[in-house]
Amino acid sequence: MAAPLFPVFIKLAERLCLVVGAGQIAEAKIDSLLLSGARVVVVAPEANPAIREWAEKGQLFWEKRKYQPSDLDGAFLAIAATSDFALNHSVFAEAQRSGILCNAVDDPPNCDFYFPAVVRRGDLQLAISTAGESPAFAQRLRQALENALDLNLGNWLAAIGQIRRDILAVYPASEARKRALHVLAQGGVSEPIETQSLAVHTVHTP
Repeated sequence: MAAPLFPVFIKLAERLCLVVGAGQIAEAKIDSLLLSGARVVVVAPEANPAIREWAEKGQLFWEKRKYQPSDLDGAFLAIAATSDFALNHSVFAEAQRSGILCNAVDDPPNCDFYFPAVVRRGDLQLAISTAGESPAFAQRLRQALENALDLNLGNWLAAIGQIRRDILAVYPASEARKRALHVLAQGGVSEPIETQSLAVHTVHTP
């Protein structure tokens, strides 16, 4: 039995991420990297329209040629996303030798990490992984959560985040402050944020 995966959210802003391949397989992976602020370099002789557009807008850099091992130089992570299984395996093996995390798409044994199914509401992200066993099941759970979570949840989180920062700036560490932060988090998304803020500020040190 394989060891459990370690769940983690990684800051990719301004980090170099290599994607080998520029077709439909690669597009969704590139999109998620761009959302994270990564510096994306794509290596592929041809690219689909979306990836071409991103390149034209300067959102990524496209090397219009075949992959070569030196493309891994300086990369924080790599994604092998072509329809050529042998090429994907070669990218993964070379990344392993270089100590670079790599994902060979749709090939779980040749992955250091997996792309989860993600539900986003502003800064809130819920990531679902099946360790590569059934991406379709992960998508099914993602859709269930999409339907269940209020669309305004991100705005609510941003508002209580600001109140939390105000509390941390004004009140010293104490049990009262800890209680206040818990009161804040327990408010409902449909409850006016002013009401939640008032409830928090009525919590005093004994």
